[in-house]
Amino acid sequence: MLDELLHRVRDYRPRPLEAGHSFPEAAVLVPITRSDEPELVLTLRASGLSTHGGEVAFPGGRRDPEDRDLVHTALREAEEEVGLPPGLVEVLGPLSPLVSRHGIRVTPYVGLVPDYVEYKANDAEIASVFSVPLEFFRDDPREVTHRIDYLGQSWYVPSYTYDQYRIWGLTAIMVVELVNLLYDAGIALHQPPEHFIHLR
Repeated sequence: MLDELLHRVRDYRPRPLEAGHSFPEAAVLVPITRSDEPELVLTLRASGLSTHGGEVAFPGGRRDPEDRDLVHTALREAEEEVGLPPGLVEVLGPLSPLVSRHGIRVTPYVGLVPDYVEYKANDAEIASVFSVPLEFFRDDPREVTHRIDYLGQSWYVPSYTYDQYRIWGLTAIMVVELVNLLYDAGIALHQPPEHFIHLR
């Protein structure tokens, strides 16, 4: 599984954002544990934050002027938020950039991490760190679907619940792209699922 993961992510060509848009930049790390049954490492953001408070997200944040590149941004933020040393991360490559509802271009970077890391949540930003087996998402166990219209497209974004955590929005879009890449899952984001109800 890990060999296939390495191969697929390294050979992947993410879709670019359409030209003509200029946004502030941010990056997130999409950590996958190096294990026989890989897991995604996610965070629950502190409820008091001004943006995305109380939401599930990958560790990451805005690019600082001194960051060499967006990979550096993702690794720096992961260390600041959850105490993940950059030297423990094997960065495999990017997924497609997305634009948040706050007008920030977010680039996800997939990275392999050991499965024995003791994460230390930065209490000012992170309420908890948790992991979800990648296999959990393979058959698209969504509870609901949110329609999000942005950049001239409609996105039909799944909302997943794992334990007490709700995974939705941009984070769910990143998860779907990764699961489609790794498992050929065929989860569609631009067509409504079979049981989607259009509310007028």
